[in-house]
Amino acid sequence: MPRYARNVISGRRAYRRNLPHFQSDFRSYFVTFITQDRWVLPPIARDIVMKHILFDHCRRMWLHVAVVMPEHAHLILTPAADTTGWSFPLGVILKGIKGCSSRAVNRVLCRSGSIWQHESFDHELRRDESLRQKAEYVCANPLRRGLVKTGEEYSWIWREWVEGQRRT
Repeated sequence: MPRYARNVISGRRAYRRNLPHFQSDFRSYFVTFITQDRWVLPPIARDIVMKHILFDHCRRMWLHVAVVMPEHAHLILTPAADTTGWSFPLGVILKGIKGCSSRAVNRVLCRSGSIWQHESFDHELRRDESLRQKAEYVCANPLRRGLVKTGEEYSWIWREWVEGQRRT
């Protein structure tokens, strides 16, 4: 279980599992998490994972873009403020997504065991153009992998500036 330490002056938070993770309040992050043993998520599982990613949009985080690939997921998000006025820890956000989606996928597929690796990769985005570059990278991922001929064909992609505008 990760322990969180906060530097009250800088507002930075850190925690460690196998890799160290650092978080600054109210910054955007590029996050990737991978299935256990590179297990390929069937389409119904990708639907479930996307549903759980979207659940915390406008609650614990502001989601900019997400794509659920066959064996990993990419998100660009900005943690929202919690009741203390600090931003939600990335570890808490990811634990919610990964834990709830794992239980739901296991229930639907009548399986058990870990779906996600414990660790995830996170990178703090430093500038708006970095956000744009990472969003383009995330959106092009299914195309680069040869899963679709155009980005619009991929079912497990969510963009705040497209699908987010349709949400009521």
